[in-house]
Amino acid sequence: MTDISVTRNDEASRYEIRSDDVLAGFAEFQLRPGAIRFIHTEIDPAFQGQGLAGKLAAEALADAARRGDAIVPLCPYIAKYLQTHEVPGAEIRWPQRPAEVQGAAAPDAAVQDESAQEKSAQDKSAPRESAGGSDDDPTGRAE
Repeated sequence: MTDISVTRNDEASRYEIRSDDVLAGFAEFQLRPGAIRFIHTEIDPAFQGQGLAGKLAAEALADAARRGDAIVPLCPYIAKYLQTHEVPGAEIRWPQRPAEVQGAAAPDAAVQDESAQEKSAQDKSAPRESAGGSDDDPTGRAE
């Protein structure tokens, strides 16, 4: 029988999942006062299809909730997991999109489609700039 374990590695800022003592994947995080931001989850291709990503997410999120940290799901996998699974005692701080930050209502789908087409045309003609955020937010996304 395969021995699966999940541990928190604070030096590497990640939760690690091991299969028989072999590193099979990890969920990277950033600590903030009172919060933990999950930024990336990865399972080694040799271990995919075994349900390890779900086990990793469940254990990491449960540990964060036990520690009293608010969970900020910047990682798409962690966000999806939280939408489909209950984590007892967890406080979730969903990242806000720019329209939400400004307090504006989201436009309807037709307007969004037009805006996306216009932006695409502008992007093709405009010079490229480096995409990045501040040093405090390397993902370029706000909490």
